Amino acid sequence: MSSFTDYALSKEITSALTSLGFDTPTEVQSKVIPVALEKKDLVVKSQTGSGKTAAYGIPLCELVEWNENKPQALILTPTRELAVQVTEDITNIGRFKRIKATALYGKTPFHIQRAELKQRTHIVVGTPGRVLDHIERGTLALERLAYLVIDEADEMLNMGFIEQVQTIIQALPSNRVTMLFSATFPEDVAKLSRRYMDRPTEIAIKASGLTTATIEHSLIEVKEPSKLSLLQDVLVAENPDSCIIFCRTQENVDKLFRAMANLDYPCDRIHGGLEQEERFEVMNAFRRGQFRYLIATDVAARGIDITDITHVINYDIPLEKESYVHRTGRTGRAGKNGTAITFLTPNDGKRLAEIEDYIGFAIPRVTAPSEETVDRAREAFERKINVGVELKNDRREQLNKQIMKLNFNGGKKKKFRAVDFVGTIAKLEGVTADDIGIITISDHVTDVEILNGKGSLVLELMKNTTVKGKQLKVRRGNR
Repeated sequence: MSSFTDYALSKEITSALTSLGFDTPTEVQSKVIPVALEKKDLVVKSQTGSGKTAAYGIPLCELVEWNENKPQALILTPTRELAVQVTEDITNIGRFKRIKATALYGKTPFHIQRAELKQRTHIVVGTPGRVLDHIERGTLALERLAYLVIDEADEMLNMGFIEQVQTIIQALPSNRVTMLFSATFPEDVAKLSRRYMDRPTEIAIKASGLTTATIEHSLIEVKEPSKLSLLQDVLVAENPDSCIIFCRTQENVDKLFRAMANLDYPCDRIHGGLEQEERFEVMNAFRRGQFRYLIATDVAARGIDITDITHVINYDIPLEKESYVHRTGRTGRAGKNGTAITFLTPNDGKRLAEIEDYIGFAIPRVTAPSEETVDRAREAFERKINVGVELKNDRREQLNKQIMKLNFNGGKKKKFRAVDFVGTIAKLEGVTADDIGIITISDHVTDVEILNGKGSLVLELMKNTTVKGKQLKVRRGNR
């Protein structure tokens, strides 16, 4: 298929895809979407950065019934960051169909998630531990679940989630569609598919070995004490627009971050020791382009969809061979070219051999940038690093800037339902039901998203319009 309009998708979904700038399906999307729309089990092997989230997100948003209050789809992800990102992507794809997606992950108050699940929720996205917690406490309704997606299955197993994933699967209705996505396909993933899936359609998106052909790989030999000096030379010579620098431990990340910050590099850091909100803030700032260098542990290596990362530098070689694929897969995404540079110390030979055996090729060794090369590149490097930050265009901004959330001071306790707000707002002059987005009804308040730039109009008109005969206070809500 050459366009998303070639699929049997509703106008609500195709309109959202157009607003998001999705024109031509990627290879994995073109192969997965038709099979998923036919409600068949799927096993998909596809590289990171190939567009997997939309490959399952688009059919899920198409297939779920808006009128059903209980969750119809469950997406399992290995990390909290990925759960939040997938939830956001699903919300954007299903925006005009008013699809409500809820993220469930740890280190966040349970009672807030429980309250969200009491609302109409179409799709739940979560990490195995917290999803299982909700299942065991009876706060996640399972009886209407018709679709299960296991995303980044290999990483789920690497992180020790296999037993939790199996327990979750066993709790779900047996009459369901299951889709499993994985960048690599170890035996444990194969066992999972054989045990819990019904004659799945297998789709493998070919890449050059285990890494995409759009990434240029290289190794530079260095002694441990000289790494920071080498990094400075490499950054000048390469002059990356956007770069992730991977370290093996939280302590190494913190140490390198302090050193780079002291040298006035525009940088920040992310690792599992930071508070969750801080991790989200750092990733969002990096996505917007507020700083150029992100220093990270492997927590950032999976599933973070930032298409314009030009360079990945393995300051420390990864401990796990699979991590090399997932780290380097942060660059060269969406068909763009990327560069992956690994620093190799004298003690790293065994790990390098395992990585090269795993990816199927020898990583080319190159020499460190010469003093002459660095001097020649310095002016361009300093010009770029001193220029004011140019924030990146986020494909979601175009969609979101046309949306205003309105807050009404009436909810379930006053017997209000979503249909009451839809019926009232759709009758306003200049407004139709197509201009109404996701409606969230709590005990005492209701949030209504108004689409297509009509928020201000609805805000003014509702100040003098009753809902079910009651005049409610209305104000602009926080997004």
